[in-house]
Amino acid sequence: MSDEEENARVTFEYFSNEYAQALQAYAAIENQASTLLLMGHSDNLLQFLDQFEAMATRVRDSAIEKGEKNFAEWFGELVEKAEKLRTALPK
Repeated sequence: MSDEEENARVTFEYFSNEYAQALQAYAAIENQASTLLLMGHSDNLLQFLDQFEAMATRVRDSAIEKGEKNFAEWFGELVEKAEKLRTALPK
C-alpha cells in the first residue's frame, strides 16, 4: 500500500469513528432533552449542545480542510440538527 493510500485509509477511519461517536452523542442529547427540561436542568442541556456543536463544527472544518466532502456535509447536518434542537427549547 502506498503512503497516499495509507493516509487516505487513516483519514477515512478517523472521520468514520468521529462520525459514529457524534451520532451516539447527538442521540443521547436528543433522548435526554425532555428529561433534563422536566427536571429543570435546561442549562445542562444547553451546555451539552454547546459542547456538541463545538466538536461537530471542529470536525466538519477538519473534513473540509482534508477534502472529505461527504464527512463535511454529514457533520454540517449534525450541527444543523443541534441548532434546531436549541431553537426548539423553551426560553
